[in-house]
Amino acid sequence: MVKVLIVDDSAIVRKIFTEQLGQAKDITVVGNAPDPYVARDLIVKLKPDVITLDIEMPRMDGITFLKKIMAHHPMPVIIVSSLTPKGSAMAMEALECGAVEVMAKPGGSFTVGEMGAQLAEKVRAAARARVFRKAEKPETGSYAVAKKSISSTTNKVIAIGSSTGGTEALKDILTRFPPDTPGIVIAQHMPANFTKAFADRINGLCRITVKEGADNDSVLPGVCLIAPGNFHMLLRRSGARYYVQVKTGPMVHHQRPAVDPLFKSVAKYAGANAIGVVLTGMGSDGAEGIKIMKEAGARTLAQDEASSVVFGMPKEAIKTGCIDKVVSLKNMPQSILDMV
Repeated sequence: MVKVLIVDDSAIVRKIFTEQLGQAKDITVVGNAPDPYVARDLIVKLKPDVITLDIEMPRMDGITFLKKIMAHHPMPVIIVSSLTPKGSAMAMEALECGAVEVMAKPGGSFTVGEMGAQLAEKVRAAARARVFRKAEKPETGSYAVAKKSISSTTNKVIAIGSSTGGTEALKDILTRFPPDTPGIVIAQHMPANFTKAFADRINGLCRITVKEGADNDSVLPGVCLIAPGNFHMLLRRSGARYYVQVKTGPMVHHQRPAVDPLFKSVAKYAGANAIGVVLTGMGSDGAEGIKIMKEAGARTLAQDEASSVVFGMPKEAIKTGCIDKVVSLKNMPQSILDMV
């Protein structure tokens, strides 16, 4: 049974979260707190497995409290934030500070029922996540910049799928790509608005251009398109031009965007010109898609268990027998470019 502590100054949010998580047989809400000071005492008393943490609270903001947790009592934290630009930017900072997941407050672009299903999945993922003190985390951005093994990258497409722990893994990979890396399309499980904040934040660190994908955006060398939250993103092709289609539709694996729809479209339109990559995350999203990509002639990679925050998605992809190489996060950028 996964024990959850809810920390939020909104009594309504605490009530909704408690009711929604109460419907899951494997999750129990052991307590709730209106601010970090009350939460601090409850953490010691109740020993929760996972905390959901609001960012904007009285007396102490969530970011400050998160830093204290990660320094003195590291544990899985899910950040709950508003869909404002400020809230999205702060949520990205929280992920860099050690939070394992981020989700939008109720009342956004999805129903309470959809939110409840996603919340339960995020809690399960967080409970399995590897959490380290900041000083214990492997250094990021300190590895050598990856170098391409060949110079021609015409019509190549790199497709990446990730979930829990994926934002930091993607930052490690994308910041090490050279400017003429083949076009990249990414499905990272993340709510609406947060994907734009994430793309903007990463873009400032990279030598490639990183942006939230928009309908009809071209997939070009040196450009990375991240599927927008609450939409699926699919690859399309017109002549020699690759572009993306952004559309709504049913959730897949309780996710929108999901990895499988992206991978299946890449298999159809890029085939042997594609490289598929499955990174850290909970569940099996991406496994079916990577199998179809491999059958279409694509090269495939999965992140290894040791460097994954949650070894769910990579494990399921590996079980298909369609992964060419399992590599550590440290070696992933070079391994991707070697396959180009």
